[in-house]
Order: sequence, then C-alpha cells, then structure tokens
Amino acid sequence: MVHGLCTIHHEDRMLALRYFSIPLVAALMSCAPTPGDEVDANAAPAPAGGGQAAVKDDVSQPDVVKVAVGSKDHTTLVAALQAADLVNALANAGPFTVFAPTNAAFDKLPAGTVDDLLKPDNKTKLAGILHHHVTTSALDVDAFQDGESLAMVDGGRETIVKKDGAMWIGSAKVMASVRASNGWVHIIDAVLLPSAK
Repeated sequence: MVHGLCTIHHEDRMLALRYFSIPLVAALMSCAPTPGDEVDANAAPAPAGGGQAAVKDDVSQPDVVKVAVGSKDHTTLVAALQAADLVNALANAGPFTVFAPTNAAFDKLPAGTVDDLLKPDNKTKLAGILHHHVTTSALDVDAFQDGESLAMVDGGRETIVKKDGAMWIGSAKVMASVRASNGWVHIIDAVLLPSAK
C-alpha cells in the first residue's frame, strides 16, 4: 500500500501532515531516495545516471533482466545487454517476452563474432540483434500457435514450430521458461539472427 502512495506530490505530503498520523507521513517521506541507497549487487549494472535496473528490490518477483543476471548460463547475454545499453529498457514495466540465448548458444556463432559485437562501434548492430529476441506482451509457451509468424521488436519475424511437446522459434529450441515480473523469459539454444533488410 505504501508503494502506491509514493507517487503523491510534495504538496499532497504537506496536506497529509495535517490530517494523517505520523507513521503514515513517515512512510510517505521514506519513498524519496536517500544518499547511500544501495544497488542490488546481483543486478546488472545500470547505465550512468541510474534507471529502473538500479532499483533495489529483494522482495518482488525479478524482472526479465534480473532473471538473466541470476543465471550462470546467460552471462554473455547480460554482457550484450550492457554493451547495447538495453538493461534499463528491459527492466521497465513492459510487458516483454524475451527469447534468451544461453552462453552455449552464443558459442555456436563463428569465432570472434561475440567479441566483435561487444565493441562500442557495433552497438547499433548488437541492439538490433537483441531486439530480434524480444516481442511485446507477456506470452507463455501455451500462447504460441504452431506455424505462427511472430513479430519481433526490431520489425523482423520468426516462425513458431510446435512438435512432439516441444517448441522452436526459428532455428532455436525453447529449453525452459521463467515467469518474470514484467513478462516471460524463454531460454533458447541458438541465437536468432535477423534477416538482412
């Protein structure tokens, strides 16, 4: 309840001083950040100036970024999100459905590809590839239909295949799924590369 009250403006807080009890007013005032607030050590570093990813929250369900950060099999994906400056974008309310390639999936790319994509000069190209792994809405595997052409954030499309109780998106098999506070993370065994435009 207090979290919802944190959006009350300063003038409204002053009015609350007159009409509400001291504990409620103290709760309202505590919504403002104070110097020395800590950032979750397990969260992906946020870009300079903070942002949604820098919010410390050990109680709520993790967002899609924190799901990736918490997985030892997704360190390459997390490094790519940081290099493309997409950490805060994916930590926002969404909703998002993210197809998250494992480290092993990135390792299948030709030698040197990942290192090259992580260079600052290739930030736009990397962001385009990562956007090709995201669609809007929170979609679990049951929401997808066999043969469906799924629109990705980059404007490209990928085809869903369902067979023998398994699901593929393009050439990548969905190995597991994790519900996040702002969507779904579907773990895949290959990197989805957008078609040349």
